[in-house]
Amino acid sequence: MSKVVLCYSGGLDTTVCIPLLREKYGFEEVVTVTVDIGQPEEELKKAEERGKKYADKHYTVDAKEDFVKALFQLIKANGEYEGYVLGTALARPIIAEKVVEIAKKENADAIAHGATGKGNDQLRFDNIFFQHGFKVVAPMRELNLTREWEIEYAKKHGIDIPVTKDKPWSIDENLWSRSIEGGKLEDPSYIPPEDIYEWTNSAEEAPDVPEILTIEFEKGIPVAVNGERMDGIELIKYLNEIGGIHGVGRVDMMEDRVLGLKARENYEHPAATILITAHRDLEKLVLTRRELKFKKFVEEEWAELVYQGLVNEPLFEALNAFIDKTQERVTGWVKVKLFKGSCSPVARYSDYALYKEELTSFDSLAIDQRLAEGFSRFHGLQARIYQEIRKKLED
Repeated sequence: MSKVVLCYSGGLDTTVCIPLLREKYGFEEVVTVTVDIGQPEEELKKAEERGKKYADKHYTVDAKEDFVKALFQLIKANGEYEGYVLGTALARPIIAEKVVEIAKKENADAIAHGATGKGNDQLRFDNIFFQHGFKVVAPMRELNLTREWEIEYAKKHGIDIPVTKDKPWSIDENLWSRSIEGGKLEDPSYIPPEDIYEWTNSAEEAPDVPEILTIEFEKGIPVAVNGERMDGIELIKYLNEIGGIHGVGRVDMMEDRVLGLKARENYEHPAATILITAHRDLEKLVLTRRELKFKKFVEEEWAELVYQGLVNEPLFEALNAFIDKTQERVTGWVKVKLFKGSCSPVARYSDYALYKEELTSFDSLAIDQRLAEGFSRFHGLQARIYQEIRKKLED
């Protein structure tokens, strides 16, 4: 009996895949796998119900701790790609590995996913599935399907679907971020309706009084908010709630996909915005200028590898080693002010701070200012010589 394991979200694309895998590909048994990376409980429940209803067997796998561990590394790397905080991108390889575990357990002949041929997820999933030697089936891509066709197909087959033609949004939600795309949102000139957002208030609806939070870090990892220690899941959920109230973490952007296509993306990620803002500010207090400069290059390469789903690339491991080394001193706290959609650092402290008030203060005599003149005479020397030569050439 031919068997396929389907990476299953419970949404339109993957639900439609179930009958397609039987009708178009001839699989006799379809096993669905939903991986819990912090989706809403109701969404997980729906996925489990649909999986059990339409597939031959269903698994729900808890990967929240694995995801939080990866998110802590993302915070250390100030991970973002063109302003996108990589919530979906970072989750995909984790999901793929869990699906592979089930596929091996089930002795499956292939692994399927519902990613299209235009997006990034196909690459992130395929890379891991191919690494483990599985045949990959991708109905959306291989049958060249449109979302409108899928909606009609689902209706004809009596499949319960979570979208309509009026609101055909494709939503991906996990502990770190919520992405909304599709439908009219694909038009960059279209102003999104307020009802696409669920995590964040608009700036207009946010409180008129700002709120200040103190975020504590130990070796680059957030461990407490306002003096209360929390585990990773609890801390991220709390900041998503507080940040969302203040309208923090909304992004409407044009994004460059791996294939070269530009896409309009809408995201909500309050906790990510707060934590990366605070972490980056603390680094400025404790890392040297040269460390900060070089780390920017590392962060950019790190983010691109995550975005492309290449977390099995040897360079990724090497970049993480460098990042971990820089985080040995990133311990302390940062106060951030949340107000009307903004998140701004307003104070910071660390026992490892490179800032010395007695050296920097205008009222201090710890440094004899007169000593700086010798340095100043050589600063810009070559540029001044060049300007003299240039003047002669012009004359």
